[in-house]
Amino acid sequence: MTRVLDRIFGWFEARIDPFAERADYQPPASFFRYVWHYVRQAKLFFALMLFIGFLNAGIEALVFTFVGEIVDILTAFEPGAEGGWTGLIAQAGWPLLGMLLVTLVLRVSVIAIQALIEEQVIVPGFFTLMRWQSHQHIVRQSLAFFQNDLSGRVAQKVFQTGHAMGDMMVSLNQTIAFIAAYAFTTFGLLLSLNVMLGVMVILWVIGFALLARLFIPRIRAHGKKTAEAGAVATGRMVDGYSNISTVKLHGATSRENDWVREGIAGQYNALRMFTRDLSGVRVSLAALSNAMVCLIAWQAIDLWLASAITLGQVAFSLALVLRLSLLLNRLMGILNGFFRNVGVVQNSMDLIARPLEIRDDPDAPALEFREGRIEIDRIRFNYGKREKLFDDLSLTIESGEKVGIIGPSGAGKSTLVSLLLRFFELDSGQIRIDGQNIAKVQQDSLRQQFSMVQQETAIFHRSVHDNIAHGRPSASIEEVVSAAKQARADEFIRELTDARGRKGYDAHVGERGVQLSGGQRQRIAIARVFLRDAPFLILDEATSQLDSGIEEAIRDNLMELMEGKTVIAIAHRLSTIAALDRLVILDKGRIVEEGTHRELVTRGGLYAHLWEKQSGGFLADMPSK
Repeated sequence: MTRVLDRIFGWFEARIDPFAERADYQPPASFFRYVWHYVRQAKLFFALMLFIGFLNAGIEALVFTFVGEIVDILTAFEPGAEGGWTGLIAQAGWPLLGMLLVTLVLRVSVIAIQALIEEQVIVPGFFTLMRWQSHQHIVRQSLAFFQNDLSGRVAQKVFQTGHAMGDMMVSLNQTIAFIAAYAFTTFGLLLSLNVMLGVMVILWVIGFALLARLFIPRIRAHGKKTAEAGAVATGRMVDGYSNISTVKLHGATSRENDWVREGIAGQYNALRMFTRDLSGVRVSLAALSNAMVCLIAWQAIDLWLASAITLGQVAFSLALVLRLSLLLNRLMGILNGFFRNVGVVQNSMDLIARPLEIRDDPDAPALEFREGRIEIDRIRFNYGKREKLFDDLSLTIESGEKVGIIGPSGAGKSTLVSLLLRFFELDSGQIRIDGQNIAKVQQDSLRQQFSMVQQETAIFHRSVHDNIAHGRPSASIEEVVSAAKQARADEFIRELTDARGRKGYDAHVGERGVQLSGGQRQRIAIARVFLRDAPFLILDEATSQLDSGIEEAIRDNLMELMEGKTVIAIAHRLSTIAALDRLVILDKGRIVEEGTHRELVTRGGLYAHLWEKQSGGFLADMPSK
């Protein structure tokens, strides 16, 4: 039996592949097109849910007619004179059997199919499909997209949109459609008894529609505001939790609480306005529904007194309208959740449906590495501001050349590297690698040619092995260990133990590597570069968090790694890049000097001034360049 159930469940669960590849993950930015973009991928099952909802409503209304039929059968039957159950079955056996089959077989089968579609197809398949496809689009956004928002807020919207959309569609198909079908069936059954009873139901539905038209736009708007306020509150909490050591270091718990409280208070105020409308519509609908129940009951009794309908028909009429009243009252509770989900979907849509700021051309080729020559040709860039950071900047880096980029804070050093990696689009000009415009090639193929060590080291809450192999996941454990040894990291890695008892290269290092020191994090990042061994190497303050002894030990290995590669190194500590082939001095987005260390010191310009401030004027130990 268990095996049979597993096969049934498994068949339904396999109807949607949430991870199926798509050519484009960009959803539309208008609400209904956004909903249809995802729903059409499971349209067959939502259509089945809608059909089964109508079928279930019709069956339920039919079951209520059984009440009237049973009353009429029993009214005409004399139990003592006609032999109990035997006589009853002899007189009305076939109608009773039909009622039994409809109730026990047909209704249970319909509910079973409805449950399988909802719980085995929609909930796991569709919910996950939306989350995965939303993530696939978001992760392709530009660096600026993530720099301008809270990561916790982005993650919450990506994750909650699948649940909200799924619940919204299930509510629409299973409940709202069911009630609409039930109301229509009730109207038809009562109309078949008497025109006035049918008219009463029509007036009831019209009154409900007018209330919906009054309240629904307000509920929908407040639902969106509540969802946005909730995302802001969650983002503030995540921001504080992820920087908790800084909060505690500065004794800023109280200030941080004020910051979070402001976000939660915003969500509280939005929620109050939302629930006011919900209370208003629930009370209004309750008044309408109970008034209509009383009117229909009066009309049915009046018809019975006039011998226009039977007692059984009075019974099933009252049962139908009482059930309809309960369903409509229940509908407002459902609409509460429905419009919360509509608000969440709208709010998430505003973020998820944003077009990609940096998009590959559909027929963009992969970058073809040839020699390793970089040409920066008359580029302009301004981060969207009026004053340009780079205005007509040009720079050529020859294949295999080692170039140091130097300058005061804000000069544009890191921005130049970001443009080279196409994290941002140029306003004008070109950057070419081996003659290929990087704006015309696939982004991933461009970045696969680069290794980079940054001052702010990116460490994932994963194992040490996974962190080192992140840029080359196919690497063997032997290759990972070899890279760690080159980065002088193997010794401390083997001594690591995490909270779950995992050791060495299997140990997890905490969010952003909080269980490691700054120097240890940087050595893992350098090991990642050794393992990746890409033809272009970018060092952005690569040894800034290392003590002098470790830096000296790694420097020789870094020099070995640089052999045969085109290298761009950024450093505030000038001694670390003074031996490179050429130094380029940036100031306010312009190249103000370039040359070897010796040439620039002799020239007496900005570099010489920076060098003298750091070295005190002692040059004896420097290389000859």
